[in-house]
Order: sequence, then C-alpha cells, then structure tokens
Amino acid sequence: MPDLVYSVCATLPGEALVQAYIAWLTEGHPSHIEQVVQGGAIEGSAWREVGAAGPPRVMARYVFPSREAYDRYVREVAPSLRADGLAKFGPQAGVVMVRSVSEVQA
Repeated sequence: MPDLVYSVCATLPGEALVQAYIAWLTEGHPSHIEQVVQGGAIEGSAWREVGAAGPPRVMARYVFPSREAYDRYVREVAPSLRADGLAKFGPQAGVVMVRSVSEVQA
C-alpha cells in the first residue's frame, strides 16, 4: 500500500500569529507534530510558504504508512488535537485551515 500524506495548510492573519503557530507545531514535549507521529504518522514537518502574495501560510505535513494508520489516527487521536488547535488558532483568531490527503505515487 502507498504511504498517505496528510497536510494541514493554515492561512494566518499576521506575523505574530505565524510565529505562535509554528511554535505550537514544533515546540513543547510533546509538540503537536510529535503527538501526530505518536498517533500513527511515520514523520511530520512544518513548512512556511515563501514568496507568495497575500497572507502568510504554514503547512504541517505528515506521512502515514497506510490508509488504515491514517484512519485510526482520525478516529482516535485527531479529535482532541484538532480541538486544541481550533481553540488556539481557529476562525476566532482569523486563521483558515484546509486539510488534504494524498497518496504517494513515486
């Protein structure tokens, strides 16, 4: 089975929130990314878009070894992590998040 890549792209209203969001993703023990890896991903990383017009965007990218591992993560781990993220970086803060799932092809 091919790996699955799960991405969350956050569009943020300003630099201060960008820095806070990246810190939330990458700092602390466990960090948000570490929690997703503990929940079944085999790796996770944070990416900041560069050179684009418009508000800043940050993408968190996770690789899952199978659809089953991703589905288990969505059922058992994601609800609490998503609630935490929305409480800190939801629409009330001017943040828009878009999720996508892709299969690795090569």
